[in-house]
Amino acid sequence: MSTTMIVVAGGLVFIAVVVPAIVASFLRNVEAGTIRMVSWLQGGTVIYRGPGKSKEIPLLTTGTTISSKVINVDLDITDQTADIDDTGTPRPIKVRVLASAIVSVGDSDVLIRTAANRFFSKSDGDQLSTLTDLLSSSGRRAINLLTHDQLFSAKATPSASRSLLPGSNPAPVIVAAPVKVHDTTGMTAAEVAVMEDDDDPLAVIIRKACSRELTDLGLIFNSLNIKIVQSEVAEARRRQSAAEAQANSEIVAANQARRSKEAQLDAERAISDKQRELEQTKASNAALIAQAEAKRQEAQGLQRVAELDATQIAQAKADAAKVRLAAEASADADAIRIRRIADATAESIQKVNQAIEAGGESYFRYRQIEMLPQIAPVIADALSNARMVTISGGGAGSPGAAESTTNNIVSVIQTVLAAQMVTRGGILDNAATGQSAPADVPAPVPQKAK
Repeated sequence: MSTTMIVVAGGLVFIAVVVPAIVASFLRNVEAGTIRMVSWLQGGTVIYRGPGKSKEIPLLTTGTTISSKVINVDLDITDQTADIDDTGTPRPIKVRVLASAIVSVGDSDVLIRTAANRFFSKSDGDQLSTLTDLLSSSGRRAINLLTHDQLFSAKATPSASRSLLPGSNPAPVIVAAPVKVHDTTGMTAAEVAVMEDDDDPLAVIIRKACSRELTDLGLIFNSLNIKIVQSEVAEARRRQSAAEAQANSEIVAANQARRSKEAQLDAERAISDKQRELEQTKASNAALIAQAEAKRQEAQGLQRVAELDATQIAQAKADAAKVRLAAEASADADAIRIRRIADATAESIQKVNQAIEAGGESYFRYRQIEMLPQIAPVIADALSNARMVTISGGGAGSPGAAESTTNNIVSVIQTVLAAQMVTRGGILDNAATGQSAPADVPAPVPQKAK
C-alpha cells in the first residue's frame, strides 16, 4: 500500500515538475519587437515573430533573436544642386538638408534572414554608421539630381508656395515640411506611381536610390522626414520675402491707419456738420426770439406810451379842472372878500357919519382928545417937515399971516383925525409900520369946524 502511494506521488511530482520543465525546454518566449529564428539540423529555418512562443529542441535546433523595432537615423546632408543658367552653364547652389529616416526589418522571411546575416551580425555602432552612410549617399545623389526650386517645391515646403498675407509671418522657406515615404513592398506599379506623386521629389529619389542597398541588408525604407532645407539663396529669398511681407504689412497698416483716419475725419466732419446745423438752428431760433422780444417790447412801449398819454391827458384834464375850480373859487373868494370889505367900509363910513352926525362936534372932539397921544408926534413930525408959506392980504377984514397958518394947521389936523377915525389902524399905525392906508377905503370928507 505504501509503495503504491509512493508511486502515485512520484507520478504526480513528475507530471507537475518534470513535464513542465521538459515542455519549457522545447518552448521559448518571443518578446514583442523581436523576431526569433530557429534553425534545425536538416537546414530548415523557422521564423517566429513576437510576442509568442518558438519551438526549439536542445541539441537539435539553433535559435537567434533579432530586433523588429524601427531604426531612426538622423541625416545631415550638404551638397550642390543641379541648377543651370539660361545659357546651359551649370550654376550649382550649395544646399544643406537635415532629415530623419526610419528603417526596419522587412516583413518577408527572406529579408529577415538577410538582415540577420548582413546587418544584425554587425555591432550597434557599425549598424548606425552603415545606415547613415547609405542614406547620406542616397541623399547627396538626390540633391545632385534636383534643382534648387525642386528642393523648395510646394511638396517639400507646402508653406513656401502660399501667398504671404499682410501682417502674417513670412513663410519659412528654408524649413521643409516632414515628408513620409511609405514602404512600397508588395504594392502594384499603379499604387507605387500614385504614392510617388504624393511624395516629395527629394524623398522619392532617396527612397529609390537606397531601396536596393537597404534590401541587400534585409531592411525596408519606412519614412523620411525632411526637417530643414537650407541654402544661401533660400535665405536671401526668405529675407526678401520677409522684407516684402513686412513692406506689405506696413502698407496694409498704413492703409488701415489711413482708412481709420479717414473714417475718424468723416465722423468728425459729420459731427461738425451737425454742430454747425445745431448752431445755425440756435442762431435762427435766437433771432426769432429776439424779434419776438423786440415786438413784445415795442408793444409794451406803445402800451406804456398809450397809458402815459392817457394818464397825462387825464392828469392834464384833472389839473385843468383843478386850476379852473381853484381860479373860480379864488375869484369867488376875492369877489366875496371885496364885497364884504366894501360893505364893511360902507357900513363903517356910514356909522362914522352917523356918529359924527349924532355926536356932533362933541364926539369929534372926544375922538380927537382920545387919539391925541397917538397923532401928536405924527403931526409934529409932519409940521417939522412942512414947508408952508402964508401970504396975507393987506385988507382990514382979512386975517393976518399967523391966523391963516393956524387955520391951515387946524384944518390939516381935522382931516387927519377924520381919516384916522374912519380907517382901522389909522394913519398913525401905518406910519409906525411904514405902510400906507388901504387905497380901497375912502376917507370921509371932513366937515368944516364950527
